[in-house]
Amino acid sequence: MTDPLRGKTLFITGASRGIGAAIALRAAADGANVVIAAKSDKPNPKLPGTIHTVAAEVEQAGGHALALPMDVRDEESVHAAMDRAAAHFSGIDILVNNASAIWLADTAGTPMKRFDLMLSVNLRGTFLSSQAALPWLLKAENPHILNMAPPPNLAPKWFARHTAYTISKYGMSLCTLGMAAEFAGHVAVNALWPRTVIATAALAMLGGVVPPSQCRKPQIVADAAHAILTGDHRSCSGRFLIDEDVLREAGVTDFSGYAVQPGATLAPDLFLD
Repeated sequence: MTDPLRGKTLFITGASRGIGAAIALRAAADGANVVIAAKSDKPNPKLPGTIHTVAAEVEQAGGHALALPMDVRDEESVHAAMDRAAAHFSGIDILVNNASAIWLADTAGTPMKRFDLMLSVNLRGTFLSSQAALPWLLKAENPHILNMAPPPNLAPKWFARHTAYTISKYGMSLCTLGMAAEFAGHVAVNALWPRTVIATAALAMLGGVVPPSQCRKPQIVADAAHAILTGDHRSCSGRFLIDEDVLREAGVTDFSGYAVQPGATLAPDLFLD
C-alpha cells in the first residue's frame, strides 16, 4: 500500500509538539485520522505549539485532525477524549502513549510534586490511556499501542542521577511488557526509543549539557513509529525498539538527513549502553 495508514485513526497523547507532533504529521501524510490530545489548548510563551496548531498542520499534510484538550492524569478527561475521538472517527485503531514529564535530578533535588507529576503522566497516564482505548482497539483490524519508553536497563548508572525519572519511564516499559503478553494476538504493544537525543522542547531539561547540534530531528522517531504501526499486529509485539534499528530493518542506510547538524557527533540518549 502506498498510504498504509489511510483511513486509520491514531490517538496520540502529548501531540502538541515534538515527537508526538512529528508522528501525527507522518501519519497525516498517509491520509490518516489523527487525534491530537494534550493539555496545550492555548499558546504558551515558554513552549511552542498547541493542539490546534498541530491539527492545522495535520490537515495541511493531508490528514483529518481532531484537537482534544486532555489531561492524561485525569481519568474523566481521558475517557471523555477517547469517547469523543471514537465517535468522531468511528473507532480508534492506534494509541501512541507519547505524553511524558521529565525532571532530571537526584533524590534530594526532586520535589515530591515533580515525582508525582512524572509518575502520574508517564506511568499512570500510559496505563490509563491504554485501558481507556482498549474497547475500541479490540474492534480494530490492525490495532497497536506504541509507548515512547526505553528498553529496561537495570544498570545502576541509569538510576544514580535521576532515580525518580528512571522509575517513571521504566513504568511505561513495564506496561509494554505486561500488556503485550496480556493482549497477545489481539493488540500489538511495543515501545520505541531514540538512539540519540532528539531536539525537542524537553531538551532544555537536560540542563544544556547536550546542544541541539548534537541531536537528531523528531522525524526519525516518527518514521520509525510509522514502520511499526503499519506492521501486522500479530507478528510484532512486546518489543523494545530503537528508532535507528527499525529504520535499518526497513532498508534505510543514510541517516544524515535526520541530524540537526549533518556531520556533527551525536549524543546518545539515556538508558542505552
